[in-house]
Amino acid sequence: MLIEQPTFILNKIYPKALFRKNPEERTVYLTFDDGPIPEVTPWVLDILDKYDVKATFFVVGDNVKKYPEQLQEVIARGHRIGNHTFNHVRGMAMRPHDYVENIKKCDRYFTSNLFRPPHGIMRRCVYRNMQPKYKIVFYDVVTRDYSYNLTGNDVLQNVKKYTRNGSIIVFHDSLRSEPRLKYALPKSIEWLKEQGYSFGLL
Repeated sequence: MLIEQPTFILNKIYPKALFRKNPEERTVYLTFDDGPIPEVTPWVLDILDKYDVKATFFVVGDNVKKYPEQLQEVIARGHRIGNHTFNHVRGMAMRPHDYVENIKKCDRYFTSNLFRPPHGIMRRCVYRNMQPKYKIVFYDVVTRDYSYNLTGNDVLQNVKKYTRNGSIIVFHDSLRSEPRLKYALPKSIEWLKEQGYSFGLL
């Protein structure tokens, strides 16, 4: 559970960041990290269209540079985008200045006021400095679709076990996640709809 659902400690470290939206509303927020890539993102977009669901994509700048048409397709289909750094860098392993510069480099390729730190962590000094410009978005449910130790059904069960009103749920449109994502995403959407959840944009 320490991975699948962030603890209150992170809320204390990043008090103005967004982990979960209104717990009184039966709405969830699907998000996708690490794309866009031509091998996976178009499939995700087709699945979202099939179920009439909008989502938020936290994109890596280097992928946007390589595949700009993929980003435009995400936007054209009515989804939101957010900054996920240019190189999917680890914030705790870099000098704060270099980390911020990597974020700014990503900003050269699109405009968004949303930011999600890769690996779900960043230095507090960077967090404080970024607050005026960005809405910093974490998550309430980590599906762990990236884990080679899980099956697609395991990922689906994580969605079922941890989702609640206002949950921000993170999947990944990446090659690493693809085998589990292709099983879990449609089944997760179907289950969420059966439970009476609507889908919102951040």
